[in-house]
Amino acid sequence: MDRLANIEALVAVVDTGSFTKAADRLGIAKSVVSRRIGLLEGQLGVQLLQRTTRSLSLTNPGQQFYQRAVRILAELEEAEQSIVDASAALRGRLRVAAPLSFGLHHLAAALNDFLCAHPAIELDIDLNDREVNLVEEGFDLALRIGALRDSTLLARRLGSARFVTCASPDYLAQHGVPQHPQELEGHIGLHYVNVPLKQAWQFSGGTREPLVAIPGIRMRANNGDVLAAAAVAGLGIVSSPTFIVSELIVTGRLHTILDGFRRPAVGIYAVYPPGRLLPRRVQAFADFLAERIGELPDWDKALGIGA
Repeated sequence: MDRLANIEALVAVVDTGSFTKAADRLGIAKSVVSRRIGLLEGQLGVQLLQRTTRSLSLTNPGQQFYQRAVRILAELEEAEQSIVDASAALRGRLRVAAPLSFGLHHLAAALNDFLCAHPAIELDIDLNDREVNLVEEGFDLALRIGALRDSTLLARRLGSARFVTCASPDYLAQHGVPQHPQELEGHIGLHYVNVPLKQAWQFSGGTREPLVAIPGIRMRANNGDVLAAAAVAGLGIVSSPTFIVSELIVTGRLHTILDGFRRPAVGIYAVYPPGRLLPRRVQAFADFLAERIGELPDWDKALGIGA
């Protein structure tokens, strides 16, 4: 039995979560998948999968082997792709991780358009605000917003994320409109916990040193849409990326404040695992996103914000 086929069987079982679905993906019988896993475990002399009637999971050796197996198969596919004519259709699986709110607001439609343009692409998308490990978790590409902490990753800037400070008309009518960041200390704040307080409530405007003014925090959340909804309900002031609140501002449910003291913009990046050739489908997807987002995205144009 071909060792590569055995490795493909293991990866398919783990990715799909079942022997039946893996068999469907590979176009073979379920019994063949089971036999190939057994042969692979026999060759390695370790148990890779822990199987019960209700669950399927990798053992510790299985987890280590799976991570390497994913990279092996990806590199084999890259080698094959490297000799395919550049005009050939893009194909293969594309594993992408992206922040939840950005994915829901702006990535979903882009993904649909990309898949329609490339029918042979299979997409696996993970929307989550946690910072995934691209290498260990087998992702081809991740979108990250803000400073890049892992210097080993390859990165491409896709555009800029800008911020506004805003609150509902009812909140501002009741509590007043702050004219300077220092006045925020007498207001109620809604804070996104994945960004440190001093960074989230940092403002520029007329001085060399940034101004930091932190309101009394009433709500903390790891999702920007939750905080935007709280702001619409009149529960406080939020410092938010425009890609989340642009529509709420345009429709009048939120009003911007402190427009002369904006929080510094940050980059939107596509990041890739280091140390291997970038598959053509990944490069094409990054090109697509760079054109789609750009330095002045549609959600900022709607607010009249210049580059």
